[in-house]
Amino acid sequence: MAYAVKLSDTLIQRAKIYAHAFNRSTAGQIEYWAKLGQLVEENPDMPYSFIQNILISLEEVKNNRVENYMFGEGKAK
Repeated sequence: MAYAVKLSDTLIQRAKIYAHAFNRSTAGQIEYWAKLGQLVEENPDMPYSFIQNILISLEEVKNNRVENYMFGEGKAK
């Protein structure tokens, strides 16, 4: 469900720039920032890059872009 909210002009302008750079809509960029903010607050000991990699991994799983990892494969004999 969509809701109308008041946001500052500064936030909207910055979101437009980032949205264009990352091929997102302005609303999509703000939602992305909100999601990251929530995750950072819930996991203060995790670095941003780690949280970003988790998000990427979750999307890879959703899109069936994963392979089984077999322990011991690839070791020199």
